[in-house]
Amino acid sequence: MISGAARSPSIPRWDRVDSRALIKLARRIYFNYLSDTPGGHEPTGVVVDLAAGDGRVVLDHPVLLPEEDFVGLDFIRGRSGRTRYRCKG
Repeated sequence: MISGAARSPSIPRWDRVDSRALIKLARRIYFNYLSDTPGGHEPTGVVVDLAAGDGRVVLDHPVLLPEEDFVGLDFIRGRSGRTRYRCKG
């Protein structure tokens, strides 16, 4: 078995990464993909190698290398279920 291949790619290990940098890089990769790709299948997220400063958009849940993290679209786009400022009344 490949080390790290069995872990679920759905949530990054927030305790071992700089989450701000990880999400920033994932967003840059994703939005570059959107601007360069003329429609098609909806990606599931971005695989990011923060140390190398690169990554790739994926259409299915990937098997990750030990230095890679998967960032789902909910983190890239922002969660639609939360509201920062809500005014009542």
